[in-house]
Amino acid sequence: MLKNNVIKNASWIIACKIVQSLLGLVVGMFTARYLGPSNYGLISYAASITAFVVPVMNLGLSNIMVQEFVQRSGEDGEILGTSLILNLCSAVFCIFGIIAFALTANHGETATIIVCCLYSITLFVQALELMQYWFQAKLLSKYTSIVSLIAYVSVSAYKIFLLVTAKSIYWFAVSNAIDYLMIGVASTAIYFRLGGKKFRFSWKTAQRLFSRSKYYIISSMMVTVFAQTDKIMLKLMLDDTATGYYTAAVTCAGITSFVFGAIIDSARPSIFESQQAGKEHFEKNMSRLYCIVIYLSLLQSLGMVFFAKIIISVLYGQSYGPAVDALQIVVWYTTFSYMGSVRNIWMLAEEKQKYLWIINLSGASANVLLNALLIRMMGINGAALASLITQFFTNVLIGYIIKPIRENNRIMRKGLNPKLLLEIAGKVKC
Repeated sequence: MLKNNVIKNASWIIACKIVQSLLGLVVGMFTARYLGPSNYGLISYAASITAFVVPVMNLGLSNIMVQEFVQRSGEDGEILGTSLILNLCSAVFCIFGIIAFALTANHGETATIIVCCLYSITLFVQALELMQYWFQAKLLSKYTSIVSLIAYVSVSAYKIFLLVTAKSIYWFAVSNAIDYLMIGVASTAIYFRLGGKKFRFSWKTAQRLFSRSKYYIISSMMVTVFAQTDKIMLKLMLDDTATGYYTAAVTCAGITSFVFGAIIDSARPSIFESQQAGKEHFEKNMSRLYCIVIYLSLLQSLGMVFFAKIIISVLYGQSYGPAVDALQIVVWYTTFSYMGSVRNIWMLAEEKQKYLWIINLSGASANVLLNALLIRMMGINGAALASLITQFFTNVLIGYIIKPIRENNRIMRKGLNPKLLLEIAGKVKC
């Protein structure tokens, strides 16, 4: 896992993401202040509804693409071409679904309906995001990292223009679509520039891909449920302002998520390869990844608890003061969330995907019930507590309940050993 090419690949991702994060902080800060808690909450509501259907649009393909490219290196063009066609078709279906939902659930709320419709356009261009998994599999993430950075800077400039010219909320609703479109088009161009094979659709490949990815559709949808239910329920049970406060807290909690995403994404190809070298080597790499993710996330959570008031005040202003307490609660859920991402690598490698729907359905059900109860009792702090309890239950406790995945929890416990962290630090230094 700690091969030089893996570390170099992760470094590219992290370096570019740091720049994006800093830029995003500045632009996001002014955008949230300009829109105010109410409109900021409305944008968040539209984003949550769109996120609900992403698993259906994605068809679970993002979870298996890297492994497909590693195991079938000669079929890159067919895998990509087939996957893109499947995703683009499902995206159109999902967009109509969002429009229908908004017209029904928010009947009479013209602004809400328009924002949801505009935001849903993101789905169609988001289908092109599958290109990035080819670069990940080949450890060439420096290309997609640079492209993402350029796209992010361009979209940030677009948002600054909207702020300066005092445009309406509708203009902000389509900003993400521009981002995904630029990344998708540029990544495709680079793919062919590097000698990538011509895209080709195959029903046989489609059937094979879907037979492996179908387990992730429902499970990913359940993940989305307990990732987005809180915002939607806050909107329906309270108002846009409460949603805005809570969104600010969750955004701050995930402000360093790009670091963990880069580490996990860069480690994934090497872990799949290490499985071929034997169980001991595979488990060692898995426990190392767990170790890095757990200790780094706990460190950042501790820091945010102490500086929550300053973080919210600087980024969002005094008007978002109610988000401080929510941030101090919800930030702890990130550790368990990242642990779940690492677990999913193990489940795919061990062909345990069929249990994902049980895991995530249990988590989604618990999250809905907890939100319904705790939001009434504690408002946005209740939603934060519901998220924390759900993530712990889904990514730790349930691993002991479902017997076929207990092995992963054993590997996870190995990752808690501080000695392993010192060993990893020594290897990286060398």
